Amino acid sequence: MKNSVWPCLFLIMAFSTVTFSQENINKNLFRQLTEELPTPNQYRTASGRPGNGYFQQQVDYLMDIKLDEIKKTVTGTEVITYRNNSQESLSYLYIQLDQNIYEPNSLGSKIGTSEMAIQESASSIMRMNSKFDGGFRMGAVTSGDGTILQTVKNHTILKILLDNPLQPGKSTQVNLKWEYNLNNMKTQGGRSGYDPFDGQDESTYAIAQFYPRLCVFNDQGWQTKQFIDAEFALEFGNFDVTITVPADHTVAATGVLQNRGTILSAKMVARLEEAKKSEVPVFIITADEAVANEKGRSTQSKSWRFKAENVRDFAFASSRKFIWDAMSVPFKNNRVLAMSFYSRESNPLWSQYAVKTIAHTIKSYSKYTFDFPYPVAQAVDASLGMEYPMIAFCGGRPNPDGSYAKGARDWVIGVIRHEVGHNYFPMIVNSDERQWAWMDEGFNIFIQGLSEREWDINQSWSGKPTEMIGYMNSPKNTQVPLMTDADALLQGGMNSYRKPASGLNILRETILGRELFDQAFKQYSQTWMFKHPQPADFFRIMEDASGVDLDWFWREWFFTTDHVDLSISNVTVFEPVFDEPSATKAAQYKSKLIRPDIATIRDQGQFVSEIDRDKTLRDKYNEPEPVLSDGEKTRIDALYNRLTPEEIKQLKSGQRYYQITFKALGGMIMPLVIEFEFEDGTTDEVRIPAEIWLRNQQEVTKVFIYDKEVRTVTLDPHQETADVDTSNNRWPKRTERVFFNIRK
Repeated sequence: MKNSVWPCLFLIMAFSTVTFSQENINKNLFRQLTEELPTPNQYRTASGRPGNGYFQQQVDYLMDIKLDEIKKTVTGTEVITYRNNSQESLSYLYIQLDQNIYEPNSLGSKIGTSEMAIQESASSIMRMNSKFDGGFRMGAVTSGDGTILQTVKNHTILKILLDNPLQPGKSTQVNLKWEYNLNNMKTQGGRSGYDPFDGQDESTYAIAQFYPRLCVFNDQGWQTKQFIDAEFALEFGNFDVTITVPADHTVAATGVLQNRGTILSAKMVARLEEAKKSEVPVFIITADEAVANEKGRSTQSKSWRFKAENVRDFAFASSRKFIWDAMSVPFKNNRVLAMSFYSRESNPLWSQYAVKTIAHTIKSYSKYTFDFPYPVAQAVDASLGMEYPMIAFCGGRPNPDGSYAKGARDWVIGVIRHEVGHNYFPMIVNSDERQWAWMDEGFNIFIQGLSEREWDINQSWSGKPTEMIGYMNSPKNTQVPLMTDADALLQGGMNSYRKPASGLNILRETILGRELFDQAFKQYSQTWMFKHPQPADFFRIMEDASGVDLDWFWREWFFTTDHVDLSISNVTVFEPVFDEPSATKAAQYKSKLIRPDIATIRDQGQFVSEIDRDKTLRDKYNEPEPVLSDGEKTRIDALYNRLTPEEIKQLKSGQRYYQITFKALGGMIMPLVIEFEFEDGTTDEVRIPAEIWLRNQQEVTKVFIYDKEVRTVTLDPHQETADVDTSNNRWPKRTERVFFNIRK
C-alpha cells in the first residue's frame, strides 16, 4: 500500500506545480511588448530611430529600354552599380525578376488555389487555359569588366555570384540584358502591361516591375521573398533611363525629362514652362491634338530620357492617345509639377479632376508628414490602381457618351488620391511591402481619409472605425493579426488597408488626441524619410514622441484578432441618507418597490378580512407602520448633529452618485467615452483613458457625480472605437426600431 501511495502524491504535487506556473504567466494587456518586438540594437534604437550602425545600400541604374508595340515586348540593357554600405563583405547579390510571375508553371500558379463556379465567366475560362509566357528571357550577366558571372535562378529571385567578395564601402557593377512579352491587363491581369481600348487597335502601355531589380540587404539580411502577390521591397538609388517608343507616343515616367528640346515641339515646351508657374491647369497636349495624333501610326521611333534621384523604383507609361495637362504646386522650398496623362475616353472626368486632385493630395499629405520632395507628381489613366515614385497608374472613366454617375466621379478622384498618396508610404518612407502590407496601405488609407475630409467635409471618408465592425465581428478563423506575412493575410483588404487605418484614427481621435498624435506621426515620417523602417520602429517612435505608453494598443490591434465590445453592464444610482428628510425619501422609495404577492392581489374584493369584520381583533400593530421608526429617527438625528456645516452643505447639494460597471466582452479594451444626458436635455461627455483597465481587463466600475438627474448613459456615442455591438452601450437599454419592407 505504501509503495502505491507515494507515486500518486508525487504526481499530484507535480501537476499542482505546473498549474501554479501557468496561472502566474503575466497576461495583463498592459505588460511591455518585450516578447513581441526585437531587442533594440546598434541599427535600430529603443526610441524608434536609426542607430549609429544603421546602413542602407545604394543601387544606381543606367538603362536603355525599347517598347515594341507590334510584338508587345519590352527589351532592355541595364548597368547596375551597387554600393555596399554595410559592414559585411558580400559574395553574391540577389535580384528580383518579378515578371517571372508570368512564366509557365510559375511558383504563383503552382501554389495558388482555385475553384470552379456553377456559372463561370468566359474570361475566367480563357485565363485558366492561357499559355501566355511573360517571364524574363535573360541574356548573359556580366561584371563591369565583361566577365560572365555565374547565376542561379529560383523562380522570381536570381542569385548572382560575384567573382570577388564586395567589401564594405566598395562598389561593383553588374550588366544585364533581358526581354519579356507584355501581358494584356484586361485579360491576364497584372500590375503592369498594356491596357487595350475596346474596339480600337490602341493601348496605353503602363510599364512597371519591368527590369531586374536588387533585393534589399539591411540589418535583417537579404529580403528574398518570392513575388507571389504581395508588393515590393527595394533599395534607393539614382536612375538614368532612356526609353525608345514609337515616334507619335507620349511618355510619362519617374523623374524629369532630360531631352525635351528634341522630343517636344516648341509650342509644348512653352506650355510646359507656363505650367511650371501656373497654379491652375495648363494643357501641354490638348484634347483636339491628342485626337489628331491617334489617327495615324508612326513607323519611326523616339527616345525619351529621364533622370530620377534618390528613388526606390522606376516606372513609365506610353501612348499616342495621351492628353497632357499640368499645374504647379508650391511648397516652402520647391515647386512640384503635378501632371496627368489620359485619353479622350476619360473626359470629362480626368480634365476636370485629375491634376487638381494630384495637387490637393500632395498638399494635404505634406501637412501631416513632410513637404513633397520630388520635382514631379503624375497620374496616368490606365485600368488599374498602382503606385511608383512620382508616377501612378489609375483607373476610372465615364460612360462612352461622357456621362457619369457620382460613384464613377468619386472613384476617379479616390484612386488618384490613393495612388499618388503612396509617394509618401512606401516610396519615401520605404517600408517592406512584401512583409508588412499595413505599413504602406494602412498608413496611406489613414492619411487619405484626412485628405478626403479636407476635399469635401460632407463626403464619406476612408479609415472610419465603423468600417471595421463587420470584419472584427466575423468568425475568428477568417481573420489573422496585422503582424502577419503579407502573402498569408486573410481578408487582405481589411487587414492591409482598413484595420490599420482605423487603428490610427482611433489612436489620433480617442487615445492620444490630435495634437500628440500629429506631432508623433510627423516625427516618424520625417525620421524615416528615404530609409527602411520596421514595425518596431513605428511603435517605438510613436511612444517616444508622444510620451505615452501604447504597448497595450499595439498588442491588441496589431498582434491579436480580439475585437472591441465594451458594454454598460450595470448602473446604480446612490443618494446620501444623512437627515430625516433624506431618510424618509429613501424609505418611501423602498416601499414603492414592495408589491403585494399575486395571491393577495387576487383576494382583493373576494371576502372581508376577519379583523375588518371584528374590530376588537385590531391593536396598534395592525395600523400602518411609520415611515421612520423612533430608533431610526434617533440614529439619523445623532448623525446629523455630528456633521460639520461644510459636510451638511455638500450632502444637501442634491448630488447623485452614478455607479457604472463596464465590461470588455470582446477581449480588447479601449478608452471609455461616455455621454450623460440629463432630464433637462443637457449633456456631458466624459473621456477616460484606457489605463482605467490596468488592474482588470474584463470589468471596471466607476462612480460619476452629478447634481442633475441622468436620463440616459451612452458608451462610445460617436462610434469611434470600432465597437462591434452598440446595443449594450446604452442605459436604459434602447428599444430597437426596425423598418421592414412589404412585398406582395
